[in-house]
Amino acid sequence: MVRPTFAQIDLDGLKANYRAVRTFVETTSDGRKVGRGPEIIAVVKANAYGHGAVAVARALEQAGATMLACADIEEGVQLRQAGTQIPILVFGALSISDLNGVFEYRLTPTVSSPSAARALQSAAEPRGVKLHCHLKVDTGMNRFGFRSDNLRATLPDVLSSSNLVFDSIYTHFATADQITGSLFTEQRTQFERAVSTLTELGLSARSRHAANSAALLRDRQVWFDAVRPGLLLYGVTPTVLTTGARIDLRPVMSLRSRVVAVKGMRTGETAGYGAQFMATRPTRLAVVPAGYADGLDVRLAGVGSVLVRGHRAPIVGSVCMDSITIDVTDVEVSPGDDVVLIGAQGENRIEATEMANWIGTVPHEILCRTGSRIERVYTQSDKNHENV
Repeated sequence: MVRPTFAQIDLDGLKANYRAVRTFVETTSDGRKVGRGPEIIAVVKANAYGHGAVAVARALEQAGATMLACADIEEGVQLRQAGTQIPILVFGALSISDLNGVFEYRLTPTVSSPSAARALQSAAEPRGVKLHCHLKVDTGMNRFGFRSDNLRATLPDVLSSSNLVFDSIYTHFATADQITGSLFTEQRTQFERAVSTLTELGLSARSRHAANSAALLRDRQVWFDAVRPGLLLYGVTPTVLTTGARIDLRPVMSLRSRVVAVKGMRTGETAGYGAQFMATRPTRLAVVPAGYADGLDVRLAGVGSVLVRGHRAPIVGSVCMDSITIDVTDVEVSPGDDVVLIGAQGENRIEATEMANWIGTVPHEILCRTGSRIERVYTQSDKNHENV
């Protein structure tokens, strides 16, 4: 590792979070064990929310995961090439020009349109294979999926595809993490009606799934036969649901760096592009080599902070491409001191959710923005290893 800025990924924490979710869905609201709960489809799309998909997938398999989910064929191929053995569901729209990966790497595609069904049928028939798929129903997200109010018109031809086997029906909630409004309940009702309609049309899928992390915590009625946690696996609770059902989680990622320089400023001097910070007293600034090229949002300047010597130090000036400056006037800091951007130091902690709140976004974005030049350093009890 050359650059002092890196992401430390706690794979033991990841495994513990998977087991915690497993326990949660196998337990009633009053704490009674119910035996086998819904299947867990562990979501590892977007490079496992910035944590590194290959290492995360391997750890989840070790923890007992029985299915993963990714965004596209390319992500699924990467996991297969790295040795992932369990089924991999592909959420996104299929690249019709490159369906070979679905067959060569044993991926489970989502069928969300008549054209996708036709393309997969045309590719599967000459291969003489039965391709196992999941069918997506759009209940109000208006993104991917067959409209739930038009299934009798669009599905008969799709269901007649002789080489496609529909193992599961699923949908996605638009407002699972919003406690106000009626759309969540309306979507649940639409999905239940869609499942009944599909059964009447002759589809006997073995499972149904709808719940992402927020829905999993919000409403046990939408667990159905499988749930799809993503954010929860990485130790983050959806922001607006922190007062609802709780799962004891461990943050998996911490983002760390070091002080590389300390500068003195006189009263009235400015720092950063645009002279955005002006010293109102004799001031000491420390430079940290992490910037927007590493995934830090430029809006963090003036509102965010980092941890150094166990204290919070505000980000001042501007977030540059490769660095930030922090105000350490009240902390004795020297070059080489450890800096925590996300994670714990001493008794203080900065979580991805807090950073998201500073700039008005969601913790998913904070994690996923962790840049490609940030080295991921993986730790677990049986070994420590590094992986770019």
